[in-house]
Amino acid sequence: MGIKERQERDRQAVRTAILDAARDLFVAEGYRNVSMRKVAERVEYSPAALYGYFPNKDAIFFALAEEGFRLLAAAERAATTAQADPCERLRLALRAFSDFAHRHPQYFELMFLDRSVPSLDQDPQRFAFFRDTTARAEACIRACIEDGRFSQDLDPAAALRILWAAVLGAATAGLGRRLSPGEDVRALARDVLEAVLAGFTTPLRTTFIVTPCPVHPAGDAEAPLPAAEVPHHAS
Repeated sequence: MGIKERQERDRQAVRTAILDAARDLFVAEGYRNVSMRKVAERVEYSPAALYGYFPNKDAIFFALAEEGFRLLAAAERAATTAQADPCERLRLALRAFSDFAHRHPQYFELMFLDRSVPSLDQDPQRFAFFRDTTARAEACIRACIEDGRFSQDLDPAAALRILWAAVLGAATAGLGRRLSPGEDVRALARDVLEAVLAGFTTPLRTTFIVTPCPVHPAGDAEAPLPAAEVPHHAS
């Protein structure tokens, strides 16, 4: 390995250490309560050295958010690729979202729950890849409506928000330790999902109206996750 390659390897190792430390601090103390100095202290670097990797705290968050959304998108693809049936693809995609909350709780909390984080619409192109994930889910709903398995009065975009809100609620109950000892949050998430999907098979006219808006994280959004147009966070 040459000097340049070794330097790049070492730089990436430091960058990873910074992100790991920041993620721990953001989740433990809340994004708004963590300073660049505090992150620097955690990794035993001077604040000046930290700025050589990230210009500000928001840049650290955006790097973590991108990692999290790429992990989520990869989980959705892995869960659904082999499935041709649109209704089953939808079910598997939402289960992947629920599983993500339990496998990556720190990412989930930063991406969907901490309302003090910066808005992702500051850098929308960076997160444009997540449009494909939400667009696929909405396309599945539309296909289920067209073949008569979901109510013909169902609005696909509104239905996706309803499903997302249901699964998010179950995941949040688990992460927030809102369940009694011995209660299985994964079973709750599955039952919530199945109940909503079953409701879509009955005559149902949604009253919720989706308003397209820019990319948002948990912090600044007024609307929950993904209309197909954009990769939302939680609201």
